[in-house]
Amino acid sequence: MESSFNYGWIRLGAVCGLLTSVIYPALAFGSLPELAAIALACAIGPLLGVASIGLYHFMAPVKKTVSLQIAAAGNVLAGSFLTMMLLVQSSLFLKMEKAITGLSDEATADMLKAIWRGVDSVQLGLDVLWDVYISIGTILFAMNMLKHPRFGRVFGFSGMVFGAALLALNIYTFPAPPWDAGLIDLGPLVGLWYLAVTIQVFRSFRWVRESGTF
Repeated sequence: MESSFNYGWIRLGAVCGLLTSVIYPALAFGSLPELAAIALACAIGPLLGVASIGLYHFMAPVKKTVSLQIAAAGNVLAGSFLTMMLLVQSSLFLKMEKAITGLSDEATADMLKAIWRGVDSVQLGLDVLWDVYISIGTILFAMNMLKHPRFGRVFGFSGMVFGAALLALNIYTFPAPPWDAGLIDLGPLVGLWYLAVTIQVFRSFRWVRESGTF
């Protein structure tokens, strides 16, 4: 019963991880219709959370640690903060753009733009917040991968470096995210690392079924 439960979480988590890896670049770099962008913003946080719980169930039977549990919890919170940030960002953009568009009074338009820049700091703070939590989750997941038979040192050390660098940059440039401060955004690199992790989990389905650990 426990084996079937774990395997169900692992499969669901892998699918959600793959969907997250597709949605993230679509939101970050794509030009989507308004409704589609909002729908994907609502979806990506829960998908990331489920993917992280699935990854926990993939790793915990080998060795269950406190740091692994914190990693999963951190990523679930990161997903919540990501969706919060995206929806606040979209709400501000839609409201302020609608208020400014068509204004004939240039002074009023300039005043609204100044207000927009002020309130925009809210979503910038949420951007840093989600990066902090995904960094912590990434570092701790990667730390537990070092001796995992399906991951090992390549996944472990690379994840720890990417996560630590992302965390350090966000602390250094606070209250603005690194990209807004003119530095490199390591988010896509961390996203590619999670895509590689997800692919490795898919490649390990047979190992999970045949392993006596689960």
